Amino acid sequence: MNLALPVLVPVLPALGAAATLATGRKVPGLARPLAIVPVAVSAVLALVVALQLGTGQTLEAATRLAPTGGPGISISIYLDGYSSLISVLVGLVATCVQVYSTAYLKDDPRYPSYAALVSLFTAAMFLVVYSGDLIVLLVGWEVMGICSYFLIGHHWETADARSASLKAFLVTKLGDVPFLFGIFLLGADAGSFRITDVLAAAADGRLTHPTLTALLLLGGVAGKSAQFPLHTWLPDAMAGPTPVSALIHAATMVAAGIYLVARLLPVFLLSGAALVVLAVMAAVTMIGSALCALAQDDLKRVLAYSTVGQLGYMAGALASGDREASVFHLVSHGAFKALLFLAAGVVIHAAHTNSISAMSRMPGLRGRVPDAYWTMGIALVALIGLPPFSGFFSKEAVLTAAEHAAHGEALTNGVGPASAVPQAAGWIVLISAGLTALLTAAYATRLFLVAFHSPAVAPAAGAAPAAGAAVAAEPLDHEADAPYSPEVDEADPATAEPPAMRWPLWVLAIPTMGFGVASLRTDWLPELLDGGSLRPSAVTAVIGSGLALIGMLLAYGAWRSATARLASGRPAAAPEGRVPEQAGAPAAEVIVADPGRTLLGPLFGPARHGFGVDRLYSALFVRPVAAAAQLVRFLDREVVETYVRGSGVGANLLGRAVRLAQTGNAQTYLSALLAGVVLLAVLVAV
Repeated sequence: MNLALPVLVPVLPALGAAATLATGRKVPGLARPLAIVPVAVSAVLALVVALQLGTGQTLEAATRLAPTGGPGISISIYLDGYSSLISVLVGLVATCVQVYSTAYLKDDPRYPSYAALVSLFTAAMFLVVYSGDLIVLLVGWEVMGICSYFLIGHHWETADARSASLKAFLVTKLGDVPFLFGIFLLGADAGSFRITDVLAAAADGRLTHPTLTALLLLGGVAGKSAQFPLHTWLPDAMAGPTPVSALIHAATMVAAGIYLVARLLPVFLLSGAALVVLAVMAAVTMIGSALCALAQDDLKRVLAYSTVGQLGYMAGALASGDREASVFHLVSHGAFKALLFLAAGVVIHAAHTNSISAMSRMPGLRGRVPDAYWTMGIALVALIGLPPFSGFFSKEAVLTAAEHAAHGEALTNGVGPASAVPQAAGWIVLISAGLTALLTAAYATRLFLVAFHSPAVAPAAGAAPAAGAAVAAEPLDHEADAPYSPEVDEADPATAEPPAMRWPLWVLAIPTMGFGVASLRTDWLPELLDGGSLRPSAVTAVIGSGLALIGMLLAYGAWRSATARLASGRPAAAPEGRVPEQAGAPAAEVIVADPGRTLLGPLFGPARHGFGVDRLYSALFVRPVAAAAQLVRFLDREVVETYVRGSGVGANLLGRAVRLAQTGNAQTYLSALLAGVVLLAVLVAV
């Protein structure tokens, strides 16, 4: 293979980003071609590289970048089935996002900088995937972090976007600190930062602190991949443009942490304690995020919590020792989650609001966005995990991996011994993943029914609002402070979605429906990875699908019950084509038939607010740090500056006293001299 091909994959989007920034304002017409063409060419090259590499093959090339006095730093490329597969996903999703963005942000004056950052974001993820050196990988890792900060805060004129971007940056950097020390430990033990050397050291038992190293690395993974306890930034990141959400959630930032653990899995297999910690982290993340998703009113926040939960599935597969299943679900999830977000963007464009309660009162919404309606339905079925969609096969691969690990037969596929995976980790993942499958089906069904299928029910007699009133009174149990991340909507809702916002949906629908079949034969997808089987076991397939169906039926039954119960008191349906205020508070958009309230009961309020994790962090960390900052400010201004000002004032007073003595009168000077002589004489005489 010509090494120029894999080198060009990350280089082209980076050059496109630089060119877009240089010419975007001066020649606006070039911004869109410069945004799309380099990324699309990189996607094609990534596919060509994958095809030329083939299955079961690896390619490594390196050149020394800089001596360090210790482990050297190399510009290294390492290609195998994992990097090939994920690079194709990154290229596909990034191309769809760039094309989609040309229409979604067509009137945005900051589109050139936005497009440049998306291209740079894509280049950084390609660098992470292709890099064979941990320090160079760290460069891409951090570039993605700063790109996410700017992209989430794209609409910086709004307070939500500013706070969300700052929160994402700080939380992920908090995880990056232990991550950096973990990389240093790996380099010190292996004598090199090259991934192949690190894995060789792990195989030879030369890693002296495997548990500490693995736990430090998990800090960075928890931050980047939004795992408990560093998951709180991802739901708030919905204040950014919807195409950015698709890119972050599907193929770049949050996928980087999972990819890194999969790449370094032999290191984690040296520590059973680290695997149990990873399993517990994944279990809490899966269940907690699914409960939160069931209570959200903001469409994008539902999808955000869904991403957190699905990343928990991937982390759970890694804790079970099966990186094949984890990466399989990563790629499958990348396709249908990108589809979900882009379809959500079309729906938000038409409804002019993120609130699914507002959408429930808009008759004919699904008729106005047929492409988004059908493709979102396809993606939600894949998210639920029903056959024959890709989500079914990848989810069942995770459950199968957890089942084998629970019985002491972990599917490590030659990466390490099966006995290295504690059975406790398998049981934790298996039980939590089963419960999450049920909850996932429930919140996905709730989203689809409430947003698109809420019936228009006339208000009961006597319940009509008074003359001049806009809507009926809202229910007393509605929470006015429900989390809501409004995005600045620059589109005209009266205008039909352009083709650039529709055809990417159907492109992504193809792998959403058909990618799963690639796992059925060992000489297809499994041979590209580690060669193990990805077929679901009969037991987990029946149980997983059964739990998903139960979740769907529970949500449907609760929805029908809530609809029937509230029909008599429901506010009048909005006129056809009603467009709510774009950033209206969710208190004005009441879900009149929300199955989430029925299913969660007393947990609905806490789940809507993320079980108070943000409040807890605010009480434990934010407020003490802010109080300490206030104390430092007081000491600096009132104590330190007082001494500084005091020294200046003292010198000034001394100068004034000396100036009073310097009168220029010779008689005064002689009198003072004589007085001094007399005083000295008296003192000597005494």
